[in-house]
Amino acid sequence: MNNNENKALIISPNVDFVSILNKCISNVRDDIRDNPYLVEAVRVLPVGGYRSAIGCFWNAVIDDLRNKIIHRSLNMYNKMMQPRREIKSYENFQDFVTDDELIEGAYKIGVISWEAHKILKHAKETRHIFDGHPKSSDPSAIKVLAMMEDCIRYVLSIEYPPQIIDIDEYISTMNDQSFSRNAVAVENALGDLPETYKSELANRLFTAYTVKDSSTTLKGNIEFIVPILWNVLPKEMQIQLIRRIDGLITNGDGDVINNGFNFARLCRGEKYLSTIARKYRLQPAIEALAGNLDNWSVENTCVSFLEEYAPFIPQELLEKYVSAIVHTYIGKTGSSTMYGRTDFYANGASFKIPEMVTVFDDNAADAFINSILSSEILPYRLHNPAKLRRLRTLAQIVSDRVSSNFKKKKILEIILDEKKEKEFFAMLKEGT
Repeated sequence: MNNNENKALIISPNVDFVSILNKCISNVRDDIRDNPYLVEAVRVLPVGGYRSAIGCFWNAVIDDLRNKIIHRSLNMYNKMMQPRREIKSYENFQDFVTDDELIEGAYKIGVISWEAHKILKHAKETRHIFDGHPKSSDPSAIKVLAMMEDCIRYVLSIEYPPQIIDIDEYISTMNDQSFSRNAVAVENALGDLPETYKSELANRLFTAYTVKDSSTTLKGNIEFIVPILWNVLPKEMQIQLIRRIDGLITNGDGDVINNGFNFARLCRGEKYLSTIARKYRLQPAIEALAGNLDNWSVENTCVSFLEEYAPFIPQELLEKYVSAIVHTYIGKTGSSTMYGRTDFYANGASFKIPEMVTVFDDNAADAFINSILSSEILPYRLHNPAKLRRLRTLAQIVSDRVSSNFKKKKILEIILDEKKEKEFFAMLKEGT
């Protein structure tokens, strides 16, 4: 804007109040410095038109809020506020929306902050008292200045907010190969969404990902977007989303259920799976691992599957799970004319299991000790020094994890102490 237009908001008389006011007005955005309400407010101030100035400044705020809401998303405003009549234009705001409703809606869709939302309600009352009631006392210059400073600070100096995506259009675009997989663009599109919009988008993406008839293009784009969206969802929304898997389990369609678990994996939301969902997901793999000792291909497959769920094993499956991975890791003794080795185990599983043990708590440590003392197989295998060393590898990890109050810490110390091998094997024999 040129200098002549900027001068429309400058008061000329050399008065301290006027100089302060000019400094305050200088913070108004360039794009609205010629707003007729602001120009009128400045025009009447030199002659003491404080009431009129308050009213004009408030009208400028209302005008700016309406335009910002339209820019951000009328669709969102209608969804959030549920007005008595759908708002489709600027004129609809004039006819059907009160100032309070406008402020509330602007806050709910992210046009103004929580603080601005509170301050503007006070500014509205100032306007209501001094410009709406001619019999009220005369407002002071300080009152005018305070009200105007609030309006400028919280509205008239603030740039337009980012436009909000239309969820229908956005998902439709995601179903097209032309969808741009630009992380910055996605973060900008999703990060500024109000929580209700985030919830709607997240739940619609969950549905689209789990149903059978979604295109591979849409699913691939969902796989790109979901980890980004997940990071801006509040915890309660994350839990609600993952708990939808329980409903899929109830419906019983295996393909859809697997898609639901894959969705949880995409956003690393396994920790929010319900006990029912965890049992459904993990029990078959734990049973298969426990029932296929020394079947290396099955052990490798099962451990690879269970690895990502290691921190989330349900309590009722913990004993069998820990026993299965301990037996798998220790492996068996044999012979090979080709490789000249006697220490055998599933290589892939063996590589992963120590890391899985690093998430043990006291309950898992208790299951670890029980799996050793109650085993019918380990007493024979552990007489091989190589197997005993492998057990001690796991026992050391467990020992580093348990709390200072762990009741069976002494047993871990016996397992780890090479000088107490006889005592350890005596415990194995007794099974206590």
